Amino acid sequence: MSKKLKKELAFFLNDRGRRSYNGLCRKCQHECKQSFRAVIIDCPHYLSKRAKRRTPINEL
Repeated sequence: MSKKLKKELAFFLNDRGRRSYNGLCRKCQHECKQSFRAVIIDCPHYLSKRAKRRTPINEL
């Protein structure tokens, strides 16, 4: 990895120098990956199985 890229990705690099993403973002298919250092408050693409649905199931 070049020095410039390391500076850009410094927030994502773990102690081994590898890119690490948040636990919720690891398996996500969308491009909006967040760092393992970040605390995710709200993700528009993530919906927990325990979360309350916005629309009833019958309307889907």
